[in-house]
Amino acid sequence: MKTSEKKAARNRSEPRTLPDQYSSVEFSISKQDPIFQFRVRDVSASGIGILLNSGSKALEYLKVGRVLQMKYNPEDPKDSPKEMKAEIRHITLLKEGRYRGQYLVGFSIDIESTDNKLKKT
Repeated sequence: MKTSEKKAARNRSEPRTLPDQYSSVEFSISKQDPIFQFRVRDVSASGIGILLNSGSKALEYLKVGRVLQMKYNPEDPKDSPKEMKAEIRHITLLKEGRYRGQYLVGFSIDIESTDNKLKKT
């Protein structure tokens, strides 16, 4: 685990319970809009984070409070992707560090919908 990841883990308000099993997420705002895919950068008990370049077209579509249906692609290619709802909790411009100038977008996963989906499959 990198130093920045260790620091982020210490600053969490809750312990991690969701396994670090997803490599990327995909979402679209509507059928007319493009599908965006991003590598997962952070997974916590009820959240997930992605990085966006400042020029990313996705920034035009993302707003704090918006709820998206997202497809979570597993690290292990033998596993199936899972669809879960997530709410955008923050969009933060990183002002220092390795990813300076990029945006960290934090999502809160709807654990209830996740649990129900997982029970049904």
